[in-house]
Amino acid sequence: MHNKSLAIALTLFAVVGLQGCQDGVSTQSLQPTTVTTSTYSGPAARTSDIQGYRVNVWEPLRAENRCGSCHNAGGQAPLFVREDDVNQAYEDANPHINREEPDQSSLVTKVANGHNCWEASDTACATIITSYIESWLGDSLSGGRQIELEAPPTKVVGESKAFPDDPSLFTSYVHPLLTDYCAECHVEDAAAPQSPFFATADSAVAYAAVKTSIDLDTPSNSRLVQRLIELHNCWDDCGANAQEMESAIDQMAGNISPTPIDPDLVVSMALSLPEGTVASGGSRQENDVVALYEFKTGSGNIAYDTSGVDPANNLTISGAVTWVEGWGLDFSDGKAQGSTSDSRKIAQLIQATGEYTIEAWVVPANVTQEGPARIISYSAGTDGRNFTLGQTLYNYNHLHRSSSTDGNGEPAHSTADADEDLQATEQHVVATFDPENGRRIYVDGVFTDDLDETEPGNLNDWDDSYALVLGNEASNDRPWAGKVRLLAIHNRALSAEQIKQNFDAGVGEKYFLLFNVTDLVNLPQSYVMFEVSQYDNYSYLFRQPKFISLDESVLPGSIAVEGMRIGINGKEAAVGQAYARLATTINDSEYTANGQLLSTMATTIPSEKGADSDQFFLTFERLGSHTNVYTEPAVLPPAEPADGEPASLIGLRTFDEINATMASLTGVSPTLEAVQTTYTTIRQQLPSSEDVNGFLSSHQVAVSQLAIEYCSALVDDTGLRASLFPGFDFGANANSVQDATWQSELVAPLMSRFMGEQLTTQPSPTLVEGELMNLLTGSVGLARCSGTCPADRTEKAAKAACASLLGSAVVLLQ
Repeated sequence: MHNKSLAIALTLFAVVGLQGCQDGVSTQSLQPTTVTTSTYSGPAARTSDIQGYRVNVWEPLRAENRCGSCHNAGGQAPLFVREDDVNQAYEDANPHINREEPDQSSLVTKVANGHNCWEASDTACATIITSYIESWLGDSLSGGRQIELEAPPTKVVGESKAFPDDPSLFTSYVHPLLTDYCAECHVEDAAAPQSPFFATADSAVAYAAVKTSIDLDTPSNSRLVQRLIELHNCWDDCGANAQEMESAIDQMAGNISPTPIDPDLVVSMALSLPEGTVASGGSRQENDVVALYEFKTGSGNIAYDTSGVDPANNLTISGAVTWVEGWGLDFSDGKAQGSTSDSRKIAQLIQATGEYTIEAWVVPANVTQEGPARIISYSAGTDGRNFTLGQTLYNYNHLHRSSSTDGNGEPAHSTADADEDLQATEQHVVATFDPENGRRIYVDGVFTDDLDETEPGNLNDWDDSYALVLGNEASNDRPWAGKVRLLAIHNRALSAEQIKQNFDAGVGEKYFLLFNVTDLVNLPQSYVMFEVSQYDNYSYLFRQPKFISLDESVLPGSIAVEGMRIGINGKEAAVGQAYARLATTINDSEYTANGQLLSTMATTIPSEKGADSDQFFLTFERLGSHTNVYTEPAVLPPAEPADGEPASLIGLRTFDEINATMASLTGVSPTLEAVQTTYTTIRQQLPSSEDVNGFLSSHQVAVSQLAIEYCSALVDDTGLRASLFPGFDFGANANSVQDATWQSELVAPLMSRFMGEQLTTQPSPTLVEGELMNLLTGSVGLARCSGTCPADRTEKAAKAACASLLGSAVVLLQ
């Protein structure tokens, strides 16, 4: 059997043998800078590799609260952190280091399996130790992690149990245990809510949440059972409780019939996600990371800082925040916040260099958030911050404190309105600052071309008493909705090349799934390989299908491939069959040592049982000489839709209609420079939908700004104002103009032009007139001064009355 090594430089299937650095870009992992100082007095490191081990592994792990209490001189073997001789420590460590796959080193796997982790999460400790080893190995890893593809286990597609649509079995057998014993935490309104919310009283809601925690085919493997075995919140004896839970799941599963595989299908062998080759990690630029959040834990109320830079600034999760399978946090009305003491390292390490980078993979929930809504903030509240990455509608905002901005980080640097760089989809967003270029924002590896109009200044005034917060402000009043799948804070400004490198690396937990088709194509060790990841809690992302043989001597000849579909748990997935129309030929001219790409499309497949239990396979209408005639299922006529809520008869004018209406009513040309500039600037803030329920405060602000510009142009144009207000003296002192004159010669013409008369539906003219007159001549009216009014007061009062009516619902509604 041959194994095939693919040098995968983080972009999936970018299968190249990289050497050293690529285009001058370092590909080493992070340097685990610590806040302690070495007091080592033993023999000097004999080689540069031993010195690298000392700085990157020995130094951070020799602390008493890590490995130093046991694996020191005279302690428990291996003595890889002995303090008397780092050369001997290096020799003891080497047999336990996997230089090809650092995360498989026994130093890592021992801790991952529960051996003396210094954090509450074994996964967090394992990730940190992996980063130490990667930093030490440095150049040997810099060309991209070598991912060795090996033949997966041979599994025939078999019968599998699927969750029925009806939750009644769950309601009868499992739900009572969950509501009795798990409702203190696993409900949304718990004092400290923990997802998934499978203990909620509504069994349908609980059923949807619990599916990934139940294994119908092997109930003992269910997460609900395993957590009790792990002593997680047992209600009595943990062994007995685990057995009780397993019995309940077994009763539920016993009433579900397996789904048989259609014997006519041309099928590959089967695979589950854990049986694939891990494709995550690799050539990210993390040399200068000071805080890193990969969200690998997947549960609990702590998001761990796995940068390896002490002190770890772990984030406490509160409010409506759930974990994303495949790594990440989903914020709806909550936050994840570090302590001020642990966050202090960020200010100190960034001030030491005078530059920094905020790098995040995010999925904004929508494009209507404003404030700006806080995605990532290092701050004390709404009026004090060191930096913030936020969202305002389609814009990313970067606020930061410097000698040329205020203590709240203003003026902000933002992406251009017209570009709409922020979208409600997964994006890699990077905000950098350095003394030469100031602030810059990159989206999906590309500079947005928005230059910082504020002088760069310096960071000397940063406040190290602030806290790092995700998803909200420290004061809880600027919530952001969306997912954060990775956050890295660097104390250097990443270059454009390094940012592109990290974008290409991607995010989340990914696997290469090799579906065995050897018997179908009569070629040894032949597979159709997909890159698969958990897209969110409800689906998998399949992309970049390739045909590949692990036997390097194989040439495919000519193999026809048509109508490829993805199966899950014994049946073809009902949706997401993007490759159903595939029609191509695998051939010698296109096949390389790294396989042949079959399609550039990607698709999502719904999750059923969860990543640990879902079993995938492929079917084909044609693969080589094997064929199956596929019949499209009959399309059922759609059911008669139920009556929805009555639609409002009142709607909004949209942005272009508002502009055209204001131009028509005032007589001012929309191409007038001042008007056109204002409209272009605030156009994105104006309503884009006629739905009155979607009206936001930002819409009203923009409408008012545009109304002021039109009314200013109207009053400043002597010809236009004479036409609309023929008898009014704009040069008169405002105090000398009688109330009756304001009413008859200014207010009445405005109302006649802007409101119309005797319409079926309109505001009360008497009330509107009263409001306008109060604005002008009330006790604090704009047209009344103590003493002599300024010469331009009459014009200003007229503009205000005009704008208040033009920017009101009188004009906005239709």
